[in-house]
Amino acid sequence: MSRILITGGSGFIGTNFIEKLLQEGHELCNVDVRAPALAHHRPAWRQVDILDKPALVDAVERFQPEWVYHLAARTDMHGATVSDYRANTDGVSHLLAALPASDALQRVVFASSRLVCRIGYQPRSDTDYLPTTPYGESKVIGEKLVRGHRHGAYEWLMVRPTSIWGPWFHVPYRNFFDAIRRGHYIHPRGQRILKSFGFVGNSIHQLSRLMQAPASAVHEKMFYLADHEPIEVRQWGELIRREFAAPPIRDVPMGVMQGLAKVGDGLSALGWKNVPLTSFRLDNLTTEMLHDTDNLHAVCGDLPYTAEQGVPITVAWMKQASS
Repeated sequence: MSRILITGGSGFIGTNFIEKLLQEGHELCNVDVRAPALAHHRPAWRQVDILDKPALVDAVERFQPEWVYHLAARTDMHGATVSDYRANTDGVSHLLAALPASDALQRVVFASSRLVCRIGYQPRSDTDYLPTTPYGESKVIGEKLVRGHRHGAYEWLMVRPTSIWGPWFHVPYRNFFDAIRRGHYIHPRGQRILKSFGFVGNSIHQLSRLMQAPASAVHEKMFYLADHEPIEVRQWGELIRREFAAPPIRDVPMGVMQGLAKVGDGLSALGWKNVPLTSFRLDNLTTEMLHDTDNLHAVCGDLPYTAEQGVPITVAWMKQASS
């Protein structure tokens, strides 16, 4: 048993992770401005906004965690400027200021994002950044705050979640499942697209192993959080389609998809949110996204779930959530 504090524990990854940690018998504190999705998570919840620095310091001081997972963030793409993402910048700064309040602290995992670089770009080092969105820029600032901070005696590491999917997920990745379920998903004809995605059951396994690993393997290091084997998008879509017993996936010429994306761009400019297809989303879909997870594999070992196992778990949750 360990004393574990999680910021953002009411979110997608946090909900899955807290469920696992409760089953393992750990003592938990979920620091989040939102209430948990599950009623039995409420005893561990403390309503705190990470932008409220005194309240965050008080939460850390009272709980005295041994381990901290910083998952809290604003993750949507609707912000116009970096200042719209203060949770990802000032929130990190406030947590760094709060950590010395725990005399028991041993290790901290800071969650960043793969979008500190544009999709398809292979950074030359952990500090080679190329963001293309205000969200990505905010995550770069957060990483720099962590790297530049004068840390105490505790160990720290960083993870960059790629595209994580599974129970309790939200847009945009749930949109992919929903589009296939309704028979709306179209795939660019003849394109084989590989992506370093992660099933959330594997992600929480990896987060747990990273906290338990020897310091020499993780301290001051960065890990891309993804399954070790990339997903081929068309094959993944077919797994989802079969599980839903949904209509066949249609393969459409790339030129047609580009035209539809332009229409989506116009709708987005008019204020529509979550437009099914825009040029940005089409580029995200068709650009290979592969990340080196060898260091993660070395620390975490083999994963508990394959995509073939993760899809039925996710579809079952979606059916239950919509019933």
